[in-house]
Amino acid sequence: MDRELRAIVIKFFTSDGKFSFIKVGAQLLVLCGLVAGLVAFVGNNKTITLNVDGKTSSVQSFGGTVAQVVRSANLELKPGDRVSPSVDATVQNGTVININQAKEVKVSLDGAEKTVNTTAQDVEDLVTELGVASASEVSAPKDATLSLAGSYVSISTPKTVSIVADGKVNTTTTTAPTVGKVLEDSGVTLGANDRTSQPANANVVNNMVIKVSRVDTGQTTTTSEDVPFQTVTAESADMLKGEKQVTQAGVAGKLERTFKLVLVDGREASRTLVSENVAVQPVNEQVTVGTKDKPVAQAAPAPAAGANTGAAAPAMMNEAMWDKIAQCESSGNWSINSGNGYYGGLQFDVRTWIGAGGGAYAPNASLATKAQQIDIANRVYAQRGLSPWGCGWAASS
Repeated sequence: MDRELRAIVIKFFTSDGKFSFIKVGAQLLVLCGLVAGLVAFVGNNKTITLNVDGKTSSVQSFGGTVAQVVRSANLELKPGDRVSPSVDATVQNGTVININQAKEVKVSLDGAEKTVNTTAQDVEDLVTELGVASASEVSAPKDATLSLAGSYVSISTPKTVSIVADGKVNTTTTTAPTVGKVLEDSGVTLGANDRTSQPANANVVNNMVIKVSRVDTGQTTTTSEDVPFQTVTAESADMLKGEKQVTQAGVAGKLERTFKLVLVDGREASRTLVSENVAVQPVNEQVTVGTKDKPVAQAAPAPAAGANTGAAAPAMMNEAMWDKIAQCESSGNWSINSGNGYYGGLQFDVRTWIGAGGGAYAPNASLATKAQQIDIANRVYAQRGLSPWGCGWAASS
């Protein structure tokens, strides 16, 4: 180059003089400056590789630091972005700058929702960053790229769940998010009225127990109950006051009731009355009571001379029955003379007493022993039953 310059200088000097030499020298200085500027330009311009969330691009930049290169590439760094090398690091030709941008991701983790700030590039990186089990069920493909905003990921971690149904307990590990999905995955079919211990939309938690109760509302049952009879009383002037006679025995009726049942796992939980019907009508008891006044007592005739008033009575028969009747007739006083024409514990009138052979013992019953009175009473009973006694009903009390 020096030779070429000298030759040019000499040539122009000999032909044009001093003026031509100066002109040629100025052009040469400009040319040298341009060459030096070009060298400096080429030296400061660098080719940099940008890797933004896994997407690479090559940029030309005069920047000397990472921050300057990123700015020249029209990228704006936000708080939370991860940059390597650091933003103030010096770059060289061929430097690779890795940028993981911060993203706001709405995450539902086992039903609990929250917003996560992350630099993860895809769903798989997010799951790893959250530290959840790799076997978790994720709502999006694991290689799906996360957006800077608006991404939503639902994660359900494996949980141990026990299902109690139809008399069996099945323990399983599941990533199903809700109780309804767990039952569906386990093949448990619910009837229209069946119940579960947890709502179908409830979030599944570890060690949850889900009880399925089978409900049957299609059964009925019928019960039978007694309908009490009523007592109808009629008066009779042919019977003495205090006398009572049952002329028609009462009979209880039957009431049938039909109930709709609710059975839970085969056991009755409740019942509702749907109908009732009197299948057998009750029969009223009819009782006749006396209204006739008892006759006024008369003095007992003196015993006939030579009458045998001390005859021995046979062994007492039906003693317990007569004791009950006597308790009603005379308060159990076997020697009472009430002065109204009736005598002794069983209140014999003289006519009945003598007619049944009581004269063999005493003129009236009050003068006879208990055993003698019971003997005469058994004779009357054999012929007429208990109808002569107003308190005959007491025998069955």
